[in-house]
Amino acid sequence: MSSSLAATHAGGPDLAGGPPTTAGVIAMGNLDARIEGLTSQATRGRLTADVWGELVELTVLRGHVLGRIDQAERAASLAERFVDQAPRDPRSLVARARLSSLFHRFAAALDDLDAAAALGFDRRSMDEERAAVCQAVGRYEEALTLHRQALSRGQDLSTLGAMARCHAESGEADEAERWFLAARRTYRGVSPFPPAVLEFQCGQMWLAQGSLVSARIWLESAARRLPSYVPVQGHLAETDAAEGRTPVATQRLRRLALASDDPDYATRLARLLDRFEAPAEARTWRAHAAARYEELMARHPEAYADHAAEFWLTVGGDPQRALRLGRWNLALRATPRAQALVNRAMCRVGQRQQ
Repeated sequence: MSSSLAATHAGGPDLAGGPPTTAGVIAMGNLDARIEGLTSQATRGRLTADVWGELVELTVLRGHVLGRIDQAERAASLAERFVDQAPRDPRSLVARARLSSLFHRFAAALDDLDAAAALGFDRRSMDEERAAVCQAVGRYEEALTLHRQALSRGQDLSTLGAMARCHAESGEADEAERWFLAARRTYRGVSPFPPAVLEFQCGQMWLAQGSLVSARIWLESAARRLPSYVPVQGHLAETDAAEGRTPVATQRLRRLALASDDPDYATRLARLLDRFEAPAEARTWRAHAAARYEELMARHPEAYADHAAEFWLTVGGDPQRALRLGRWNLALRATPRAQALVNRAMCRVGQRQQ
């Protein structure tokens, strides 16, 4: 890394003077309008391959920002339609591969990437797609090699951010933050989505590391860009709770649990309410999360095994079930986080058996 990649100080990174971007409420309105316009065109059969890919990508983005699993499912359906419309266009296969990877169907993703390569998908883009899958399953050295190749061809928010995420997921937080900062500095666009997602990812990393000061700095920067960014608000609630700001954390999580169809927020809320002696409301949110995880495990077991295991390990009260799911998740993706989940579940099961 060059000396231009500024190291963070003990009080956390200085994110002042970051790239100016369009107001979040305007950007969300534009995103909704674009998706609806493209959807209308798709209904009339007027989308080109380029625009099909854009519709899938924007639908995934909206689902991520709003914490809506139904939007990710909609994107997966659109990707299947894209393949049906253009089965010999490698872009359709890549779009479907991304959705397969999002739902942790990694073998299917790699099959589509192989097929796209055979149809002439360009090498640089193919390396980036393969790196993302390698990273997701814990093959970090392979991912790093592919990321370095991408960086040798050009450095932008995408390539630098990918390198940052790889270091973050392999547990190299300080190195990852240097790449996150470098990626942020390269951004020249006006859309708030790319830098906000980048800032969220770095904040998420620091929260997992237990560095609350750095986590809050990155997360609040993302929240200023996109106030409606649900995963950011969820992690800010975690930070609030860890700092002892329980009423603020509870208020945030209630809003998110009502707005999102992801049971993770109901799980976190139930845990917080349990801890601070609100058992009746905790039971309501626990039951809501349990029912939702049953639905998601029936439809997307690979994608939600880890989150369901976390639920059953904590407020769900079934560590044996958590251990089964955790071991299955570890077989799918041998990451440090997956191993840590199994270790925690084994510890809980052992305590129950004593």
